[in-house]
Order: sequence, then C-alpha cells, then structure tokens
Amino acid sequence: MTVRPYTLNVPDATLDDLHRRLARTRLPDEVEGAGWDYGTNPGYLRELADYWLHEYDWRAREAELNRFRHYTAEIDGTELRFIHERGKGPDPMPLVLFHGWPDSICRYLKLIPMLTDPAAHGGDPADSFDVVVPSLIGDPGMSRSDKGQPLAKMAEISYRLMTEELGYGRFGAGGGDGGSPISQILGARHPESIAGLHLTDIGFPIMMANFPDLSDAEREYLARSQEQGFEEGAYAMLQGTKPQTIAYGLNDSPVGYAAWIIEKFHTWSDCDGDLETIYTKDELLTNIMLYWTAGPSVRAVSYREEWVSGSLAPDQRIDVPVGLALPPKDIDPVPPREFAERNLKDIRRWTVLERGGHFAPMEVPELMAREIREFFRPLRAAGP
Repeated sequence: MTVRPYTLNVPDATLDDLHRRLARTRLPDEVEGAGWDYGTNPGYLRELADYWLHEYDWRAREAELNRFRHYTAEIDGTELRFIHERGKGPDPMPLVLFHGWPDSICRYLKLIPMLTDPAAHGGDPADSFDVVVPSLIGDPGMSRSDKGQPLAKMAEISYRLMTEELGYGRFGAGGGDGGSPISQILGARHPESIAGLHLTDIGFPIMMANFPDLSDAEREYLARSQEQGFEEGAYAMLQGTKPQTIAYGLNDSPVGYAAWIIEKFHTWSDCDGDLETIYTKDELLTNIMLYWTAGPSVRAVSYREEWVSGSLAPDQRIDVPVGLALPPKDIDPVPPREFAERNLKDIRRWTVLERGGHFAPMEVPELMAREIREFFRPLRAAGP
C-alpha cells in the first residue's frame, strides 16, 4: 500500500508572497457600463481582491478542508492526492467523483457528507457511499514534460487507486466537465469494474463525431452548441493551442488567475448575473487558492494534450449503465436524449434538473445527492 494520510498545510512563505502580490496588483482600465460583457467585471474583481487581501482567512478555510480525510498515493511514479470519506450505512457503495476545470475538489465538498451520511441529510442509510475525490489540479496524472493523454492517464491512475490501493473490485464513477470523459474512459476500458456512471454532461468528445444520420433535433442542438462555443470558447482555444502563453500571466498574478477563473463561474453558473446568490467569496477564493498554492502552471490550464491526442474516441461506445443529471443553465444546451444515446448505450436515468449550472454539485448539492442516490440504488448488487 502506498496510500498515506495527507494534511493541507500551505507554507507561510507562499501566503506572504501571495499577500505581497495582491497588495501590488495593477488593474487595467475598463469600458464604462460594460459590466461582464468584456470579461470579468473590474468592479467585482476589485472588491474580491480587496477581500482576499484584508479579510479572507486561508488558515480557517484550510482547517475546514482538513476536516475531510485527505490522502496521497504514489502510482506509476505519480503522486495522486485525493479525499476518501467512508460511508455511514450498512453497506456503502464505493464511488469516485471527478472534477474538471476551473473547479477543484471544492466541487464536491457540500455533496460528500450528503452521500456518505444520507441519514443525517434526510435520506436512507442504505444509500450511503464511500466517496473518493481525486484532485486533478496540475494534471497529477502526468509529469511536467509529458505530452501524453492526461484524461486517459487520470482514468488509469484512478482505476488503480480504486482497485489496487483501496481494494474496491466494483465501484461507481461520475463527474462533469473533464470528469465526464474520465468517467466514460473508465466505463469503456474497465466495464467489469464499473457499476455505473453518473454524469452532469455528455462529455465533449462526442461533439467531434461525424454522425451521418442526425435528426433535426440533433442538428439544432449541435448548431446551438457551436454558437455557444463561439461566444464562450475563447479560453479553450487558447488553452488547447498555446497554453504556455497564458501561463506566464497566471503564474505571476493571483488577481489575474482569479479573473480567469471567476469569469467562468459567473457565466457558467445559474446565478442570474450575481455570483454571490450561489457562492460566498470564501468559496470562490478557496477554489482559486487550491490552484494558486499548487503552483500555477501551464498544466493547470492546458487542454492541449486532449486536443492533439484525444483520450476518448468521438464515437466510443459506453455499455455500462449511465445516469444523467443535466443542469438547465450549463454552458452547453441540454442535448436530445437520442444524441446522448449514440455513445451512452444504456442510459437508465435522464433528469433535467430544476435549476443549476456547470458546477451543479456546488450549486445544487441536494438535487445532485437525490439523483446519485436514485440512480445507483438498483445497481448496488453485483451485476449490471
């Protein structure tokens, strides 16, 4: 066993450097009355940076994070950090959950207690889970110089973590954003071990497939998705082609890093233009701090390896049971079920959530807990 307990403890020197950089922030000018139309709103960013410098208490947030059980495991020479919380119930089901970018393990902090201890949150203890949440920040499935397939590598490392290190022969997997294709890779490559996949989107690889027999609804969906990509996808084009260029600014400026991330939370969340109807400043900054203190790098913002190599074929067949909980305010429109079923051949639960956006487990954890419990309940026994 290589699994070892781990405690978050950012060095004082890192925090001192952060505060010096925050105090010396130089903000650009702004277009009067533009709001968020040109990107991150300067007024809100100025307010957030001031709070970060003068009021935000990382040590208090660090202590909250350390209430979860953190571990590291060395797998194939790679150190993987993860949360592993045991369920409180008669027979907890193992479940690995993956985040994407620009979120982090923070995606699941509200959801984990609802899954591990359902009885304490109005649920049935028979629906409890052992929850594992790997940290993808910095692409821990790769060395700094590797040009491999990060999502596929993360899937394989996570498979070995669940089976060889933690001893789970059969488990569920799920996630959204990059966590969706990682989960689908597990389902495609290790169907004998995967009880089911619970996803908040159908994953981006299928968008690149060239299906010859699309229905009118599918063509309309793809057109709307493409339009959304043109409006909101500049970040992905840069991260997928020239990630080194943006890495210099993010590595040098914490406020620059915050602006890069906060704009996505504002646009992709179901917040009606007001971030703090969904998140507190502390929640937003803690997510940013996990990126900043990990050592901002090209890896934290790079989609390049996926664009060049691809980890999941666009027409990859996934035969394990799938549940989808689709947030209505996600960056991508809700797809027609027929389109999802081109790849996901055994969809057993299809729910368009009452509310929620791209970061649904952070935004509407109670809805996500309901969906995950309902989907996996009939899959707890051995077999498909």
